[in-house]
Amino acid sequence: MPAKSEIRTTPTPTPESVANRLLLLDGHSLAYRAFFALPAENFRTQTGLTTNAVYGFTSMLINLLRDEQPTHIGVAFDLSRQTFRRDMYPEYKANRSSTPDEFRGQVSLIQDILGALGIPSLTMENYEADDVIATLTTQATAEGYDVLVCTGDRDALQLVSDQVTVLYPRKGVSDLTRFTPDAVQAKYGLTPVQYPDFAALRGDPSDNLPGIPGVGEKTAAKWVRDFGSLGDLVDRVDEVKGKVGDALREHLAAVVQNRQLTELVKTLALGVEPAELAVRAWDREALHKLFDDLEFRVLRDRLFATLSSAEPEADEGFEVRGGVIAPGALAAWLGEHAGPGRRVGLALRARWPLPTAMAAPSTCNSSPSRTNRPWRPGWPTLRSRRRATT
Repeated sequence: MPAKSEIRTTPTPTPESVANRLLLLDGHSLAYRAFFALPAENFRTQTGLTTNAVYGFTSMLINLLRDEQPTHIGVAFDLSRQTFRRDMYPEYKANRSSTPDEFRGQVSLIQDILGALGIPSLTMENYEADDVIATLTTQATAEGYDVLVCTGDRDALQLVSDQVTVLYPRKGVSDLTRFTPDAVQAKYGLTPVQYPDFAALRGDPSDNLPGIPGVGEKTAAKWVRDFGSLGDLVDRVDEVKGKVGDALREHLAAVVQNRQLTELVKTLALGVEPAELAVRAWDREALHKLFDDLEFRVLRDRLFATLSSAEPEADEGFEVRGGVIAPGALAAWLGEHAGPGRRVGLALRARWPLPTAMAAPSTCNSSPSRTNRPWRPGWPTLRSRRRATT
C-alpha cells in the first residue's frame, strides 16, 4: 500500500478571538508583477526552467500569510483575454503584447503550489479575476467578514470600505500600499465609490481605454468632486466650460463606455462561497517535491516557518534499549536501519572517558556518535524524546 503524503495545517484563530478575515489575491496580476520585478536570468533551475514569477508570487504569498493571518483565502485567475468586456469593446486590452515565452507555464506552477497549500484557484469563464474577487468580496462583507484584496489593478479600489482593504504593490513584490477609505481619499481626493467615475474620465492606457484629450487626473478628479458623480456630470455636461468642456462633450460616449468597462461584476454564480475558502490542510510531501524541482531551498524554509509546521515534542520520554554490536557490525546495522528516506540518530550516555564499548544505535533523532564500541551490560540506559522532523 503506497505511503500517504503527510498533511499539515496552520492553526486557525477561533471565532471568539478574531473575526473572519478573507484574503483574496489576483493571481495573474501579481504573477506578472513578480515576473517583471525579478530578473529571469537569476531564476532558472539546472534544467533551464524559468521560475522568477513563481518565486516572486510565492514570496509575496508567504509575507501575506505571515502578516495578515487570514482565516479564509482564495486566488483568482483570468482564464483568457476573451471576456464580456472584449465583446463590448474589441479594443479592450488590445494594446498588450503577447505573453512572454519565459512567463508561459509559470502560472500553472503557481497553481500547483496553491493546490499543495490547500488554497483554491478560482476562475470564471468570460470574466476576469477582478470580477471573481468583487463577487466574493460582496458576499463576504454581507456575512460580516473583513476582506483583504491583494492586486496590481487599481480598479479594485472601488471595493474599498470599512470592511475591505486593498493591498496594492507599490514597488516589486514586497512593498504594499494599504488602501483604506481614508487612504483613497488622501491620494485621489475621492471616495472609493467615486473612484470608477474618475477612472472612466481619466482613461486607462493599460486597458487601452481612451482618455479625454487635454484632461488629466486633476481635472477628472475635480469634476467628480464638483458634480458628485459621473452620472450627474453627464446630466449637466453643458455646465463645463472652455476647451476641456468641448473635449468632454466630444468624447462623452467613450467616457460612458469606459465607466461600464471599469465596473466590476459582483453577482457571479461562482459555485463557491466565502465560508468554503477557510484555511485548509496542506500537503507537506507535495510541497517538498515541488520546491525540490523548483530549487526553492530558502523559500521552502520561510514557507514552513510561516505555516508553523513543526510538531510539538512528546510530553513524555520513551526508553530505547540497545543490544550488543559486535566489532565491525556497525555498518551492517546502519545499512538495515538507515535506508533511503529514513532519519537515524545515535545517542550515548556513558562515563567519560569512554570505555571500550558503546550503546547500540537507536532510531531517535539525536546527534550521531562517532565511536563504534559495543554496549556492555550494566551501563546506563539510553533515553530520548520523540522530536518532530522537517
